[in-house]
Amino acid sequence: MISRVPQPMPPRIAPIATLPAFHKLDGRKVVVAGASEGALWKAELLSAAGANVLVLASDNADLFAALAASPVAGPVTVEPRQWTPADLTGAALAFADLSDHAEALAFVAAARAAGAPVNIIDQTPLCDFQLGTIVNRSPVIIAISTNGGAPMLGQSIRTRIESVLPVGIAAWGRAALAWRPRLKQRITTFAERRDFWGRFTAHAWTNIARDPGEADFETLLGNYEAGTRRGRVILVGAGPGDPELLTLKAVRALQAATVILYDDLVTPGVLELARREARRIAVGKTGYGPSCSQADINAQVVALALAGETVVRLKGGDPLIFGRATEEIDACHAAGVPVTIVPGISAAQGAAASLGFSLTERHHARRIQFVTGHGADGKLPRDIDWPAIADARATTVIYMPRKTLSEFVAKAVAAGLDPSTPAIAIASATRDNEAHVAATLGALPAEAATLPAGAPVTIIVGAVARGEVAALALRARTAA
Repeated sequence: MISRVPQPMPPRIAPIATLPAFHKLDGRKVVVAGASEGALWKAELLSAAGANVLVLASDNADLFAALAASPVAGPVTVEPRQWTPADLTGAALAFADLSDHAEALAFVAAARAAGAPVNIIDQTPLCDFQLGTIVNRSPVIIAISTNGGAPMLGQSIRTRIESVLPVGIAAWGRAALAWRPRLKQRITTFAERRDFWGRFTAHAWTNIARDPGEADFETLLGNYEAGTRRGRVILVGAGPGDPELLTLKAVRALQAATVILYDDLVTPGVLELARREARRIAVGKTGYGPSCSQADINAQVVALALAGETVVRLKGGDPLIFGRATEEIDACHAAGVPVTIVPGISAAQGAAASLGFSLTERHHARRIQFVTGHGADGKLPRDIDWPAIADARATTVIYMPRKTLSEFVAKAVAAGLDPSTPAIAIASATRDNEAHVAATLGALPAEAATLPAGAPVTIIVGAVARGEVAALALRARTAA
């Protein structure tokens, strides 16, 4: 085996239309020019953020009278006159609802000259920034932007989020703000504080229906002293490739990780769901190619956890199916490192779901058997139960079969499996570049050789695949 040294990969993010940011406005001057419902809403929102709002309402100051008399938080001053460039001096932000395009351009120029980012309501090309749609569970705030293209879509997203985001999350957010300074006095290392906040998050969601109290802080803090707590390891199944097949628990683990060790089978879309600050380390194994040794992976996982990191060991498919999970679990247990497991959608499940058939059928396939196409030496394992493989009422799924498929088929047929048994080879299951071939078992090795080189391949053998084989035969007859 060619040795492969783990290489860190810097975090990447896809291009974004606008940069989301949260602006602190408490006690700062903000100008709103214009008299409209849109201007009124902006003034109310700015007051809620604690700003000192100056509204230049021309001849319609009455529109703002109720808000000025009873502001949400920051004061609202309304003057019944037109704006002037001098009004923008010292402003943190500037808003205007101006229908005259020339006047709007003049306002933009004046605001920028005064150093104030500007927003012209409903005129996106003139804006330095946009507010988007807000879900308010302050201090937990979610802002949704469609870059000005579809405000109603943003509002519909807000409605969906509000329907599932408990109001109680606000109380836990306020508790976090109050506890943070005290936590820094009690726990001095960043890794241990991060561990605290990970446990805080899980505790908050478990108790979301009630307000937090002092007992919660002490319970979460526990009795350990700073510098004595070890990290942890989470084995996470990344599924067959489609990021949307990740479980919610897997996503939460990725968001909690400080370090992620991932296999070659893990797609970039899955890594995109991890927290941005997490260090990413590729520790992949390539069949018959450069690979990290399992011993090196075990050692690195343990060393990182002992250093206080929250380590996510991210494996393609399900980590408990041909993922060498036992070796990594045993290494952690031997070092006293706690391990949890988050299962994933297996390659077999992903392939069958993508092609639209079941792996079991009441009259044709009463059991499923998973076998590996190669052992530690890269050859077909010698201890395969061939009579079980020859069972016509079983669905057989073969993992990592590329180099040994012909030998596997020959031995299965010799053991009594009918060479006309339906079979499918699927490459890159559930991914955008998914490809598959369907054939009888006897013809499958030649067909599977046409699949893209280097792609992960899964073989499904049994009556459950008969529909794909029949469809292939029909297409061939039609083409002829």
